[in-house]
Amino acid sequence: MKKFIHIDMDCFFAAVEMRDNPALASVPLAIGGNSRRGVLSTANYIARQYGVRSAMSNYHAKQLCPDLVIVPGRMHVYKEVSQQIREIFAKYTDLIEPLSLDEAYLDVTQSSACRGSATLMAEQIRQEIFTTTGLTASAGIAPIKFIAKIASDENKPNGQCVVLPEQVDSFLAKLPLGKIPGVGKVTLEKLQLKGLYTGADVREKGVNWMQQHVGNFGVSLYQKCAGEYVGKVSTERVRKSLSVEHTYEFNKNSLAECLSELPRLMTELVRRLERQQLSNRINKLSVKVKFANFTVTSADQSHHQLDDSIFTELMSKAYERGNNKPVRLLGIGVGIKSEAHEHFQLSILD
Repeated sequence: MKKFIHIDMDCFFAAVEMRDNPALASVPLAIGGNSRRGVLSTANYIARQYGVRSAMSNYHAKQLCPDLVIVPGRMHVYKEVSQQIREIFAKYTDLIEPLSLDEAYLDVTQSSACRGSATLMAEQIRQEIFTTTGLTASAGIAPIKFIAKIASDENKPNGQCVVLPEQVDSFLAKLPLGKIPGVGKVTLEKLQLKGLYTGADVREKGVNWMQQHVGNFGVSLYQKCAGEYVGKVSTERVRKSLSVEHTYEFNKNSLAECLSELPRLMTELVRRLERQQLSNRINKLSVKVKFANFTVTSADQSHHQLDDSIFTELMSKAYERGNNKPVRLLGIGVGIKSEAHEHFQLSILD
């Protein structure tokens, strides 16, 4: 029987800012850019009571919460704290799968810490995080990987939830499908149109019905709801792309204005590629354009190095699709080929 722990820091970026500046601890706080068009990366729990959420524009957030304090992020600090947290994880297991700076899966099945109790390990890890960083974390513990992630959200902030092996069946039966990782808003609406709301609904239909009416995703969803999908921690995360983008305080109203932003975007992209030593592994160039009405389009082309003329062509192509609508965001990026691909290519039969 597997033992998974999912650790999720509580409003991580905002918590770091409140720790370093106690005056921010009692006010609605969010992390984001200074411009009206900026987008929030996170908000503290006071701000969330007003409906402020990550990925929300500064303008919208301020409408919901006029007293909201928005501070710029300090990514170098967040990375340093994240590294401290990873070092704590490593005391308990080598099987660690970071999902971002503020959350990770741990497979502690073979760990002898805390007499092998995953529940006690989670408690101890959370206490060590608080002692070391002054920040709180929540945890989910379960014999199935994705259930651990769902459980970590049950008793936030600064809590944990355990789903024991004998509780898995009833937990999955009552589980709203929208809580399952991979089931987004659009997918959930489609499932509900078919009368599927909980794990029990999916199990009742059976795997054949799910495949026939939902497709391959339906099979995967059935396996999860039936408790057949245990999952495993992946310790190697392969980067498949890298991009930079910028949301503008004032719309770009012509192709020329958009193209004038390319040099700055290119400079930032080059810097990130060099920092991560990925410049020699490019296999695709891409451009993203978000218009003032929030529709998004993109264009890409296979290529093995950065090329101004190709980015110009791709941006022109993407811009034309908007029929001269004003532009609020521009981004450029590259596809990254895996290191393994440089040495061999698998047969389709592999």
